[in-house]
Amino acid sequence: ITSLLSAGYTVVATDYEGLGTEGTHTYMVRAAQAHAVLDSVRAAQDVEGADVTATSPVALAGYSQGGGASAAAAEIAPDYAPEINLKGAFSGAPPADLNAVANQLEGSLYAQFLLYAMAGHMEAYDLDPTDYLNERGRTVVADATEGCVTDVLENAFLRTGVLTRSGLPLSTLAATDPTLSKVLAEQRLGASGRAPEVPVMIAHSIGDDVIPYGVGKQLGSDWCDKGTRVTFDAGVVPTHVGGMPGHIAKSMVFFEDRFAGRNQLSSCWRL
Repeated sequence: ITSLLSAGYTVVATDYEGLGTEGTHTYMVRAAQAHAVLDSVRAAQDVEGADVTATSPVALAGYSQGGGASAAAAEIAPDYAPEINLKGAFSGAPPADLNAVANQLEGSLYAQFLLYAMAGHMEAYDLDPTDYLNERGRTVVADATEGCVTDVLENAFLRTGVLTRSGLPLSTLAATDPTLSKVLAEQRLGASGRAPEVPVMIAHSIGDDVIPYGVGKQLGSDWCDKGTRVTFDAGVVPTHVGGMPGHIAKSMVFFEDRFAGRNQLSSCWRL
């Protein structure tokens, strides 16, 4: 945000549903996050006395959860917010396929993210936790909803099968239970004909330990197949957190080109 402000951009950042508002945060719910991003742009355009207007050029940006939100917002913008003068979208380490992400998180240092996602989807789809979680599971997930990303170590290396009624890990349950698998399928980015109509940049580190590199690359390929102009940046700095600074720096060049109306190199030939 500091880099963007220093470059002269106006920045608006959403806190999504359930963060500062009533209800559980709908973490990783595609439509909810996309709506929050685009609605925040609309809100910024309505601020009285601001230099931002309804015709101001707009770009979307995010990393990790924010990368997914930016990508989802870019996909639905033509239908949900066609009045926004969207010029491009940057998506860093996008969690485009939650099944693949869940498989990587299970039993890992970042297992708590699975609990956030479980709580978020139960909230969004009005699912009964008692159908899936045992007493311990309901307690652990409820406690997680009161925490933050800085509390991730509280459930580090958790094997989530101890939390479910069936004894199956959440990653397996999400892929095999008919209701949950349908819910997760609805979160898939690049699916069902959805694709941005503006140029996009996807950045993903090869050594990402939270969101598999192949997930971001596949999203780029899916969008290319639907006609989106995609620039794909494969970072080499390991880990999810370590890959972020370099990607953010490259996004600044992307934004400069988008607002200047310059052409964008496509990576679709190699995706």
